[in-house]
Amino acid sequence: MKSLVVAVSGGVDSVVLLHKLSQDPAVKLIVAHFDHGIRPESDTDARFVEGLAKQYDLSFEGAREELGKNAGEALARARRYEFLRSVAKKYDAHVATAHHMDDVIETIAINCQRGTGWRGLAVLDSGIVRPLLNLTKQNIRDYALEYHLEWVEDETNAGDRYLRNRIRTNINMKLASSSKTQILTLWKTQRELKKVIDVETQNIIGSFKEHSRYFLTHIDETSALELLRAMLEQNNASLTRPQRHRLLHAIKVAQPGSRLEAGEGVTVRFNSRTFIVETLPSVV
Repeated sequence: MKSLVVAVSGGVDSVVLLHKLSQDPAVKLIVAHFDHGIRPESDTDARFVEGLAKQYDLSFEGAREELGKNAGEALARARRYEFLRSVAKKYDAHVATAHHMDDVIETIAINCQRGTGWRGLAVLDSGIVRPLLNLTKQNIRDYALEYHLEWVEDETNAGDRYLRNRIRTNINMKLASSSKTQILTLWKTQRELKKVIDVETQNIIGSFKEHSRYFLTHIDETSALELLRAMLEQNNASLTRPQRHRLLHAIKVAQPGSRLEAGEGVTVRFNSRTFIVETLPSVV
């Protein structure tokens, strides 16, 4: 029997996700709730979700941290996924979240606004199970009303403090449902292309610790940057796009025997024909 750790916040999206998944007797479900401690009343949400798990006769796993009201979205998300993955490991299960079509479009829009390469358009591909991706937010609300489901509202979703909320308002005002479907189709294509590109880059770079300066110098910049990204990943290193541009320039002009501090914890040593990426233990 397949096991899924269902991330349930108590909001309408995750309540609908849990209801849909509970219809499949071939799947063992574990309800998981992470309380960020950002809102004073968030413990009420935790109690609601625990009660929901009892209603479905499912195991419940919960955790609370005091991140505080000033915690950013990135930190809250990181801590939540760390918790979910720990629960999944405990039950030898996969994590299921309630991301839907609007979430995909919002994330792409946020990445575009911040400035992104093509990978910023292939979002939400981290191995998480997301059964609601073909549904819009309105589809989900309609489903909840049809089945008389109860949920809790997170008041932070209505404010404009977070960038995602501001993006969401614009999207809902300007994008028709058909346009959202078209964007989702393009997103799926982009994710498939990403898989192909990842395979090809690995085939090209192989498993060598030393990489050819000559090769990266004599191919087009776009391909060189993509291969350089894969080479860095191979050495458990990660650099921003501006840092990779700087490193590519150094690969072309650096003197043999020189070194470059390419990023935090990432050093690159140059020989006459090759370069070697080194990382500090804390980066690995």
